[in-house]
Amino acid sequence: MTENKVRAEILETGNPKIKSARIIIHAKSSLIFSILNNPKRHKEIDGSATITANVSGPDELVLGSKFGMKMHLGVTYRIRNTVVEYKKNELIAWKHLGQWRWRYELVDIGNGSTQVTETFDGSYAPGIAQIWLNIRKAYPWTQLAVAKTLVRLKETAEAK
Repeated sequence: MTENKVRAEILETGNPKIKSARIIIHAKSSLIFSILNNPKRHKEIDGSATITANVSGPDELVLGSKFGMKMHLGVTYRIRNTVVEYKKNELIAWKHLGQWRWRYELVDIGNGSTQVTETFDGSYAPGIAQIWLNIRKAYPWTQLAVAKTLVRLKETAEAK
């Protein structure tokens, strides 16, 4: 017997610094957004397995909100993010010191379902950060992490 594994659809963006995927989640956009805009829940959906703890920030993010995470990627470190795009129940994006962004777009497709697209955008990173991203082979790794995050987000939202 084979198991049907849920997967996110990897999207071709045309830009090697922008990695994106999408998935259909059988939940209302408001429920999905409530998970995304609560930094205390990010570890729960993190497909990269790099978030170890939420260390600061509000329970609900809005444009300009700052939140901190304890991370581990080879070494343990802390990172502070700022919400740079926001439209309640439709769009949220944040960046940190490296300037790359994580962006989530939610589209209500009816019948209580939502299409969610997550994008990692490294094109905002300045030169030195680009060097680091390339040395770490971050772009191919991040493409998989984005897709895994969407699967975890789907599992979390549909469990409600």
